[in-house]
Amino acid sequence: MDFILKKAVSIFLMPLSIGVMFIVFAFILININKIKKAKMMLILSVLWLFLFSYAPLANILLHKMESNYLTLYTAPKDIKYIYVLGGGHDTDESLPITSQVVESSVVRLNEGIRLYQQLHQKAKIIVSGYHGLYDTTEHAVMQKRLAVSLGVNEKDIILHLGTRDTQEEAQAGKKLLADEPFILVTSASHMTRALKFFTHEGLNPIPAPTNHLASTQHPNYTDFFSSDALEKSHIVFHEILGLIWQKIKGI
Repeated sequence: MDFILKKAVSIFLMPLSIGVMFIVFAFILININKIKKAKMMLILSVLWLFLFSYAPLANILLHKMESNYLTLYTAPKDIKYIYVLGGGHDTDESLPITSQVVESSVVRLNEGIRLYQQLHQKAKIIVSGYHGLYDTTEHAVMQKRLAVSLGVNEKDIILHLGTRDTQEEAQAGKKLLADEPFILVTSASHMTRALKFFTHEGLNPIPAPTNHLASTQHPNYTDFFSSDALEKSHIVFHEILGLIWQKIKGI
């Protein structure tokens, strides 16, 4: 129930959704002849959408979130497990596996494999994730296929099937990992929330953030109403809502 509630609420609390709701409210106000308030609501919707689709602002917001943990350049010695968190996919056998798995999942897995190679292939890679709402193949299975295609020994891959979100991924890892230190790989923007779930279960993750999307080194101050910037703002809102949900749940 919590999983469904989280997904339903988050749909309406994203930057684009809120901007559209402002426009809908404006039309409602027009229909009841409150023209002045309708104009104000339309102005608010334009300003809202402008702010969160403005590249420099979106980059600053996301960069702040992605900078909480440093890159793990070198894997610590004697690490036995690398846990790569799931993302998403769309099964289509006419496409290469790299096109079936979403970009963030490909990047996460590649980072896990990079660290796996540093450990001379002596660690196990844990992959996780369920099939989603419209697919029949578990995401963990897709990640395993991708890992094998990239040269990982099939015997070195552990599947955590049926895990729908990060909390369930942490719970699934508890029995195997116990108090064993392990490398946790996920998107940089998601790392803060992911670590809270894993440490809440009494586990000892070593953060290995990847898939950094924000850059503040070369801001484009003329990049207005950017869909890419709006997507970055979406990620920020998603993670903030997730952190609020964790606090409500006492995590």
